[in-house]
Amino acid sequence: MDTHIDTKCLHTGWTPKQGEPRQLPIYQSTTFKYDTSDAMGKLFDLEASGYFYTRLQNPTNDSAAARICALEGGYAAMLTSSGQAANFFAIFNICEAGDHFISSSAIYGGTYNLFGVTMKKMGIECTFVDQNISEEELLKLVRPNTKAIFGETITNPTVTVFDFEKFARVAHKVGVPLIIDNTFATPINCRPFEWGADIVTHSTTKYIDGHGISVGGCIVDSGNFDWDKYADKFPGLTTPDESYHGITYTTKFGKAAYITKATSQLMRDFGCIQSPQNAFYINIGLETLHLRMKRHCESALKVATYLKNNEKVAWVHYPDLESDDYNALAKKYLPNGSCGVMCFGIKGGRDQSIKFMDSLKLCTIATHVADSQTCLLHPASHTHRQMTDEQLKEAGVAPDLIRLSIGLEDADDIIKDIEQALALI
Repeated sequence: MDTHIDTKCLHTGWTPKQGEPRQLPIYQSTTFKYDTSDAMGKLFDLEASGYFYTRLQNPTNDSAAARICALEGGYAAMLTSSGQAANFFAIFNICEAGDHFISSSAIYGGTYNLFGVTMKKMGIECTFVDQNISEEELLKLVRPNTKAIFGETITNPTVTVFDFEKFARVAHKVGVPLIIDNTFATPINCRPFEWGADIVTHSTTKYIDGHGISVGGCIVDSGNFDWDKYADKFPGLTTPDESYHGITYTTKFGKAAYITKATSQLMRDFGCIQSPQNAFYINIGLETLHLRMKRHCESALKVATYLKNNEKVAWVHYPDLESDDYNALAKKYLPNGSCGVMCFGIKGGRDQSIKFMDSLKLCTIATHVADSQTCLLHPASHTHRQMTDEQLKEAGVAPDLIRLSIGLEDADDIIKDIEQALALI
C-alpha cells in the first residue's frame, strides 16, 4: 500500500513477521553462521543475498537504510559511518585517478576539503563553482573526464538553496549524475530525485538522528541514471570487476548496480561501516522526523524574523524569509519549509559576535548543528579560526557570520536568550 511520507517514517524498512519484535532489533554481531561452506561461498561471489560480515552489511543497518530510501523515493541505499564517508563513497564509486567532477563551492567546509585537498591527492580533480553560475558557463567547465556534479540542497553554513533543475539539465546533457547532499532539508522538506537528482547523500548525524547521539551517513540511489548509456565514462560499473570474479555490476544488478558496487567494493576495502547500535538510533530518530522538521522550521522563521528586525543585527540569511535572496528557490523546492538553520551577523564584527555568543545562557556553543537543542557556532573563531578576515571572505564565510541551529525549545525562550545577550553588546 502506498502511504504518505509521515507514515513511511514509522512503517518502512522493518516489517516484522508473526512473533518477531515490533521494534527493529540490534544485530550486534560481527559475523553470521552458515551450515555449509558452499552457502557462504555464494555470498562472497555475490550469487546469493545475505550477511556474512558486518564490515560489509548488517540487517539493522540495511533496515534503517531502507527507511531512508523509502522517504527519498529511491531504489537502493546504504549506511556509512559518517556523512563525510557517504560523500566520499558517492564520488569515489564512479571516479578514479585521472577523473574530474564539479561541485558547488558553497558546501560544508569538511566536504570542500575532502574534494579539494584529499581527493586531489588521489588523482581526482574537483572544479568548484558559484552555484549562481549560468548553465552556459557551467557547460564550459565540463571536460571529457568529468564524472559527476555535486551540490547541497541547503548549504552549510551559508544557508543558500541549490537550483536543482539548472544543474540537472547540465549534468544530464553531458551524461553524468547529479549528486545532492540533502542533510539540512531531509526528505521531509525536499526530495531531490523529484527535481532531477540521481544520487542523494545524508549526514544522518543531523536531523535524521535528531538528538546529537550518533554519527552516521547514508547514500541513496534513485536507480534512474543509465550507466550503460554512458558505459565508457563509468567502466567501474559497466566492465568486469576482477576483484569479484569478473562481475559486471550493471549487467548483474541492473538498477541496484551503483549501491551494490559501493557496498561490495568500497565498503569491503575502506570499512566505513555504521555500527548496528547507531543504526538503531537513526531508525528511532526517523520515526519522529516529520514532526520535528515542522517544529524546527516554525521556530526558525520566528527567530529569523526577530533577528531581521533587531537594530543590532547587521544581516540575516534564512531562505524562508520573504526578503531572502533565495526565497524564490525555497518556495519552489522547499514549499513546506527549509530547515532550522540560519546564519546572521552582529554589527561590530568578529569581537561583538564572540561577546554575544559568550553571553548566551540557553543556546549552546557547539560544533554540532541540526538537532533537538539550539546550538550555534562562529566559524571565524572555531572551524575557520586560522584564517584572516580576507581569507574568510574568499571562502564565502563572513568574519561576523554566526551559524544558528534552532532546536525544539519554545521559540519565545530562544528569543529571550538572544535578546538578553544582544542587550550586553
